[in-house]
Amino acid sequence: MLAAAKADILERLLAMSRELGRPELDYAILGEGNTSARIDDATFFVKASGSELRTLDAHGVVEVSLAKALALLDADDISDAAVKAGLAAAKIDPTSPRHPSVETVLHALALTEGGATWVGHTHPTAVNAILCSQAAAAAYAGRLFPDEIVVCGPAPVFIPYTDPGVPLARRVREELRAYIAQWGQPPKVILMQNHGLIALGKSPQEVLNITAMAVKTARVLAGTYALAGPHFLTAEQVARIHTRPDEALRRKALGLQ
Repeated sequence: MLAAAKADILERLLAMSRELGRPELDYAILGEGNTSARIDDATFFVKASGSELRTLDAHGVVEVSLAKALALLDADDISDAAVKAGLAAAKIDPTSPRHPSVETVLHALALTEGGATWVGHTHPTAVNAILCSQAAAAAYAGRLFPDEIVVCGPAPVFIPYTDPGVPLARRVREELRAYIAQWGQPPKVILMQNHGLIALGKSPQEVLNITAMAVKTARVLAGTYALAGPHFLTAEQVARIHTRPDEALRRKALGLQ
């Protein structure tokens, strides 16, 4: 890839990351969350461990081999030491002092089987208030309103709490494949119990749109429990919104894929 094109991807990733890290949005604080962007068929950028989304710069990003990161999904040894060594070996520049996020394998999966080109993983308070509740799975068992479907897809992937890193990436791979088999396309949203949200987009703006709509959905969902609980749309209604030609045009106009 030409250096100018690669530099443009990096700048767009940094801008997306800083937007996700804006304090007033309440998506992530301190070192929470991570982001990534595919560079080409072989490599991707991912936020380095310990970097902050709000202030992310080029020094807080690591370039990683897709193949080497994905290889950890099927490694026999996934001890903390082995994964750390594997992630270090996946760095394109072995002299870089920064270490890829522990969720790097998950990002590699999202950028391949997940169909995304850009990924934003955040911990929005509104979303985690539900994901950390006893009713999390039931609360996210349906869709509430048309724009949620247009922006976030017909359903999310819901992942019961799993240890972050390779164990989580393996569980996501399992559920991701089941989702694609059911819906014929990758998801836009992955919800991880007691953890957070992943937005999978074809552009930085799509990641931002998905994240914003997921947060609005969480606020609406929480509000429904003050009035006897959510009234989900039927499966037929969801399918209708998801496939309506006018909604497809609106999705395109919003920069969604």
